[in-house]
Amino acid sequence: MLGFLARRLVYLVPVLLAVSLLTFLIASLLPGDLAYVILGDQATPEKVAALRHDMGLDQPIWWRYLGWLGHLLEGDLGRSFRTGQTVLQAVTERLPVSIELMLLAETIGLLIGVPLAIMCAARAGGAFDRFVTGTAFGMLSVPTFLSAILLIYLFAVQLHLLPATGYVPLAEDPFGNLRFFVLPALTLGLAEWPTIMRVLRSDMIATLQEDYIALARAKGLKPSRILFVHALKPSSLTLVTVTGINIGRLIGGAVIVEQVFALPGIGRLIVGAIYTRDLVILQGAVLLVAAGFVAVNFIVDMLYAVLDPRIRHGHA
Repeated sequence: MLGFLARRLVYLVPVLLAVSLLTFLIASLLPGDLAYVILGDQATPEKVAALRHDMGLDQPIWWRYLGWLGHLLEGDLGRSFRTGQTVLQAVTERLPVSIELMLLAETIGLLIGVPLAIMCAARAGGAFDRFVTGTAFGMLSVPTFLSAILLIYLFAVQLHLLPATGYVPLAEDPFGNLRFFVLPALTLGLAEWPTIMRVLRSDMIATLQEDYIALARAKGLKPSRILFVHALKPSSLTLVTVTGINIGRLIGGAVIVEQVFALPGIGRLIVGAIYTRDLVILQGAVLLVAAGFVAVNFIVDMLYAVLDPRIRHGHA
């Protein structure tokens, strides 16, 4: 297991380097001149040239990347030219909001998708299976922003049950915090459960055709034990993969959802940095988000080894 862990950690190095390079290039190649944005109405050719020289913007892009990477390795992600706040401070303040939103959304997706997948697999081809599968296809076609608007209209405007926008810190008021998170998390969760359900349903239908499942039935084991003990775990590998990949989708969905519901998360930070051309915040926030996504996929690889010992021994 330690050897498997060490190999995976070595593989992360080139991936993280590639992520840092792409992050820097995407932010640096955006149209416009950062010096003009900072100077505003006071921008003159002389002042712009001087500021570009002070910020190193007149240097080749590869040299700027190496300098940025050197500061990054020292733990310095830079400081916002607008607020004076460091990238780490800005991200640290907003990261708990985005993490809570994604955890609640993924939990909702699993709570809906996994039971439906098991029931559909147990009665594959039946009326319930066809209805749930059709509903899942329909839900996949609904964009996140539309779900958000419909949920706001129903629960906030018509029923007055939940707030439409706002945020309360978890430490300040746990119940109020959850009230503000219900609609955003439900919006993302409704977009996640169809994929979870379809993947797990397909794998469980295939697993239920295996010989050892027929042997378990011949022994007279209860159908519930066969489903949850003998069929669910072998069918979970793809589900774990999808759950890890969904983190990337949740990050993308969180950018929209945080804007709609006015949540002070990483998504709003990135959008604000794009609008104000705050490239330092943009580069640092995107890099940390991408690195977090890579770390999640690393954890998924470790879960593979736990669920299937053949993987860590190289026999799978």
